[in-house]
Amino acid sequence: MRTLISTAFISLDGVVEDPGGQSDYRNAGWTFKQVDFVPEAYAIKGSEQMESTAILMGRNSYELFSPVWPGMQEFGHYKGLPKYVVSTTLTEDDLVDDWGPTTILRSLDEVAALKQTEGGPIIVHGSVELNHALSDAGLIDQYNLLVFPLLLGAGQRLFSGTDKNAQKLKLVDSEVYSNGIQKNVFEVVR
Repeated sequence: MRTLISTAFISLDGVVEDPGGQSDYRNAGWTFKQVDFVPEAYAIKGSEQMESTAILMGRNSYELFSPVWPGMQEFGHYKGLPKYVVSTTLTEDDLVDDWGPTTILRSLDEVAALKQTEGGPIIVHGSVELNHALSDAGLIDQYNLLVFPLLLGAGQRLFSGTDKNAQKLKLVDSEVYSNGIQKNVFEVVR
């Protein structure tokens, strides 16, 4: 079974909305506007990219990333990886041509089936609504979080507000950087 990893830049109050500044969200770009850049804090992003064998995202994140990431040198390894987009509305005509193979999945059952295939880790970038659904369905195996020392007060949050039983996590890697960012890698305990 493949491991499904949710990766996120997250504020201390759980906000993950628009860390890079691509929207009109009031705190857009908070990762770079509010916290000093320390390269070693972002090393996990390089290792995630090299370890992942596929990318999973929701329609909104696909529509944000697909016009930009294919040409970015920083995400070069991702270009050739299989991409899976969970959407009930996206069509084949909506997919970009220059970002490697992309498959549209129509349900969480299809995500569960993908996890049962041979291969390495599948990484989820962005995709707030998809993260909520995946978590609620028990499909996420690991969280790779860069926690920023910020309270944003408003914005989309990584974790679902669904009333459900407690989910135990096991901290398997952590580090604190000089700018206050914390790396926390949690495995979901089943």
